[in-house]
Amino acid sequence: MLSKYCYHCGLPIAESIDLSVVIDNQAQPMCCPGCQAVAQAIVAAQLTDFYKYRTHNAPTGQVLIPEFLQQISIYDNPIIQKRFVRYENEQLREAALILEGITCAACVWLNERHLRNLPGVLEVQVNYSTHRARVRWDDSRIHLSKILQAISQIGYLAHPYDPARQQEILERERKQQLRRIGIAGALGMQIMMFSFALYAGAWYGMEPEFKALFYWLNLILTLPILLYCAEPFFKNAWRDLSHWQLGMDVPVTFAISLAFIGSVWATLTSVNHYPLAAISNESVYYDSIAMFVFFLLTARYFELVARQHSVQAAENLVHLIPTTATRLRSMATGIQEELVLVADLAIGDTVLIRPGETIPADGCILVGQSNIDESLLTGESCPIPKNSGQTVIAGTINIDSPLQIQVDKIGTDTVLSHILRLLERAQTEKPALTQLADRVAAWFILGVLLLALIAAIYWWQVNPSMWLTITLSVLVVTCPCALSLATPTAITAATSTLTRAGLITTRGHALETLARATHFVFDKTGTLTIGQLRLLTIHSFAHFTSAQCLQYALALERHSEHPIARALITAAEQGEYGKKQPELTAYHVSNIPGAGIQGDIIDKRYFVGTPAFIAQQTHLILEPEQLHCFQQLGHTFVLLADTHTLYGALILGDQIRPGAQELIQALQRQGKAISLLSGDHALAVQRVAQAVGINDIAYALSPAEKLQHVKNLQQTGAIVAMIGDGVNDAPVLAQAQVSIAMGSGTQVARASADMILLTEQLTNLLIGIKTARQTLHIIRQNMIWAVGYNLLALPAAAIGWVAPWLAAIGMSLSSLLVVTNALRLVKRNPD
Repeated sequence: MLSKYCYHCGLPIAESIDLSVVIDNQAQPMCCPGCQAVAQAIVAAQLTDFYKYRTHNAPTGQVLIPEFLQQISIYDNPIIQKRFVRYENEQLREAALILEGITCAACVWLNERHLRNLPGVLEVQVNYSTHRARVRWDDSRIHLSKILQAISQIGYLAHPYDPARQQEILERERKQQLRRIGIAGALGMQIMMFSFALYAGAWYGMEPEFKALFYWLNLILTLPILLYCAEPFFKNAWRDLSHWQLGMDVPVTFAISLAFIGSVWATLTSVNHYPLAAISNESVYYDSIAMFVFFLLTARYFELVARQHSVQAAENLVHLIPTTATRLRSMATGIQEELVLVADLAIGDTVLIRPGETIPADGCILVGQSNIDESLLTGESCPIPKNSGQTVIAGTINIDSPLQIQVDKIGTDTVLSHILRLLERAQTEKPALTQLADRVAAWFILGVLLLALIAAIYWWQVNPSMWLTITLSVLVVTCPCALSLATPTAITAATSTLTRAGLITTRGHALETLARATHFVFDKTGTLTIGQLRLLTIHSFAHFTSAQCLQYALALERHSEHPIARALITAAEQGEYGKKQPELTAYHVSNIPGAGIQGDIIDKRYFVGTPAFIAQQTHLILEPEQLHCFQQLGHTFVLLADTHTLYGALILGDQIRPGAQELIQALQRQGKAISLLSGDHALAVQRVAQAVGINDIAYALSPAEKLQHVKNLQQTGAIVAMIGDGVNDAPVLAQAQVSIAMGSGTQVARASADMILLTEQLTNLLIGIKTARQTLHIIRQNMIWAVGYNLLALPAAAIGWVAPWLAAIGMSLSSLLVVTNALRLVKRNPD
């Protein structure tokens, strides 16, 4: 039953609805939260006369709600989310978003702080260079649609990251900025022509009628600049002030507004010939307004171009995935090809990859063999041959022959998506220096406004004709953004450069710490060696044959990611030890990192591992002569045993990784201390150490002993960089100040690392070290410039040494200089 009508829109109100808004001291009924919100906004803006003079009822509040807010609920649909959301578990989720409306570092700070205050949002990081946000949230407490709505409430627009859409937004932003620059430049030149005439008239005399005419012409020409070209500054400033924030555009807007009001006042008084107390007829700033808007827009445009260039290499990875793929379907009439969206692929689908096409998802080759180009992903210039049964990665290119692959991973689970998340995390994580700069910049703007007020009061009393000029200069000359941009722009440019070299930075502090590293600690297997162990021979001790030793050892090792497991699997598949044996299944398998593995096979406990591990578990030991004989070979070996019998020794060999010796020698020339830590026996470790030139070695170490070794180094003041790849390296990688995992290493090792070397070229670590040093150097240069510029410019402006037009140029060029300086990291050839 209906009882009353909405005061705002006139629609009937259901009896169950009890909403109202106090308008002109009287509570008025509302039919829905939308009408209530709109009415409250009208009251807050002191526009209640709208209700007195309206001729029709207002449209319902629901109509006035942006269409965006009505549609975002679709992003809570799990089917839609699978395309751009990564599920950590049933409730914890992570998504990449595009943010529209980001204009300066203060915008980043506002969005991060606003979202972190939402219950259920666990982590927020916004990348200023790419305008992408990485958000982690608990879906049981807050849905994605609420996060998107919260962003829109502070004046920004957010939507799921889509490379094509982001490119479209960037292109639209670029064209709009060019239009504003063009109009400001064209009208500014006309204003300058009349201003030059006024300046000349001040020296040589000018008729009052002409002076008034030129004032009015300049006023008319300045209006489009103020209303259109400078519109972003006013919108951003209003958005900041409405949320009690002080962004970079607040002093900019105050300066433009003050200059325009003063100029209009001077224009009006010059026409009416009124005497001026504080502003003379010459106090017009139309030319300064035009120049300021033009220079600031130009600087922001070049900053946009520089930012896009700085992240180009990383952004190239985003565009690797194709839009469509050819899926193969088994039909009664045979195999049918169908063109589908990559987003619609499912795990288990069979996809046809023709020569020249990009692989759309991670998978395993079912049919065919070809060379694969992984250069954009790993930095490897030479194509890699792939055969049936081998894995391929989304974003790589098939070169020679058609391939049929079975899809194993899609969407956010692919290797490429994982790399992109790590890159995004590294570029958005803020080192301590950046956090300090952000805090200083936030208070700096308030300080500038107070200083401008003090300068205005002082000069009003000392020389009233100068107060406006000096106040404008103080407001205009400051550049807090240069302070906030000093570090993130350099880090973004450096990570983009290293990506081209196949070195992925996953943590924001990694570059700074790598540049200061004093001690480099290497693992042996998979790091200084290729990590592709090959089974050389099998020595059997009891009634087991070599084939049986391999059969039982393989049953256990199938549960491991260790290089030894891969070597045994390869040997069994190639039938190197006689006819392939039936595959055994091991149960209750447990892996002891750095020692061995154990499990039940046919109701009996078996062990594979180092002699020390076997002795600890079974109390069985090799004869000293046999042990010495195996160790003299300098190869890796493991023993197979049950609780009563030693069955055999499996001897495995590895090759020194190309470039290992060059890397070690280069680090030694730089004065770095080098150590080799390994769980292998002494002779195997010594053989590798002698080959690459390392003197400080430790062998037969457990993971705990490796960890303690690194802790001991750190207690002496060493800044340790650890390079490893195995499961047993994960604890020591986490302990080191900066860690680098080999791309071929296990998932556990890569998860613990601050950087990942995807390429097989070990010498590319030298590129990383050199780039890290250059990055630290450029960050220091940027910070010195940002602080020094403001320390010099502010006092100079306050005492009247800097004209408003010169302040506009200095402020515009300051931010641009910081970004351009960081861009030097991109221009350097990583090769």
